[in-house]
Amino acid sequence: MKLKPLLDRVVIKRVEEENKTAGGIIIPDTAKEKPSQGIIVAVGPGGRDEAGHEIPMTLKVGDSVLFGKWSGTEVKIEGEDLVIMKESEVFGVLE
Repeated sequence: MKLKPLLDRVVIKRVEEENKTAGGIIIPDTAKEKPSQGIIVAVGPGGRDEAGHEIPMTLKVGDSVLFGKWSGTEVKIEGEDLVIMKESEVFGVLE
């Protein structure tokens, strides 16, 4: 990928959720919600505080993360749907 996020932003590729419920019911595409899980594919260098000191990023490429359904900005790069958001918009890392 040729996109490098600036400051404290990360680029996330959404992970598609399963098409079946626990009871075995298949969910059609029109009824699906946007996935709120993804994999980080690019990370910016980090932000700065009011005094100008650099704040290092805690997330890294390859982390599986959880974020809000309407967080970030959706972009399409090289035919791939991605989400760009600030590190603070990410709820947590899935282990």
